[in-house]
Amino acid sequence: MDIKQLRALLTIAETGSVTRASELLRIVQPAVSRQLRLLEDELGTQLFVRGRNGMEPTEAGTVLIDRVRRALQELDRARDEIRPAAGTLRGLVTVGLLPSVSDHLAGPLVMGLKARHPELQISIAVGYAGHLQQWIESADIDVALLYDVRHSSTLEVQPLLDERLYLVGPTEAGLRMDTPISVQDVACRPLVLPASPHGIRILFERACATIDPKLRIVAQTNAMNVQKNLVMQGLGFTVLPGVSIWEDVTQGRLCAAPIVEPDLRRRIVLARSLGRRSTPQVRALLDELREQVKISVERGLWPDADWLAD
Repeated sequence: MDIKQLRALLTIAETGSVTRASELLRIVQPAVSRQLRLLEDELGTQLFVRGRNGMEPTEAGTVLIDRVRRALQELDRARDEIRPAAGTLRGLVTVGLLPSVSDHLAGPLVMGLKARHPELQISIAVGYAGHLQQWIESADIDVALLYDVRHSSTLEVQPLLDERLYLVGPTEAGLRMDTPISVQDVACRPLVLPASPHGIRILFERACATIDPKLRIVAQTNAMNVQKNLVMQGLGFTVLPGVSIWEDVTQGRLCAAPIVEPDLRRRIVLARSLGRRSTPQVRALLDELREQVKISVERGLWPDADWLAD
């Protein structure tokens, strides 16, 4: 098993075609087929079958492809770290963003990183906090923004901000960003909420525990765009951070009010794995992500957020 065989395997998986793989690898098609055959002979199992969509990985092939993708990514990173051009950062960095902040941060993060490090590539994964924490711990991503972080000895965590959560409704509901609403009042309304154990659902249910209401949940969804669309259609209200609804409120698609009595807030943290070496590339990503969050808070684009980091 050598690098050429592994790159052939991965390229076939990504293209679904030996012919296309040979074009991308710039070697003749029989050579690619031979690399795959040698790999299958060594492992004693078939890695691909021909299907309607071309070359489709077998169960064994899927397992190997996943491991090979990670291994080659690490090798490419090592090469970029060992042989960087003077003053230039190259390679790939990966960041995990929460759905509630991804639309807001992705553009500024990519533009800021490219302005400072044009040769550095960035991959953005979007997921809920629990998934992002798993991806960091399994080394699938380098850094992430999280909240409601489970204690872990494998993570380095830096608090960035505390932010208030809002009751979000259709425009005709008349909610105002400068007029708070109590948890008691929120709990009496028809609600569209994320399914448990989503972090915001947990925070909201904890706040409601002091008043013991019978929640009127009309729908559950872990897709934030579905939450907002159902609210826009007048089917209920939802609970979201201000950063995720700022544009919708300013453009009149939704209305919102901050939730108080008790205050409903979440803490956003910047996390990275302690098991991975902190490379110049990862440090550049951490610095840029922290800076873009800070800029957003200082400019008032992250409503009701208190900056915590130095």
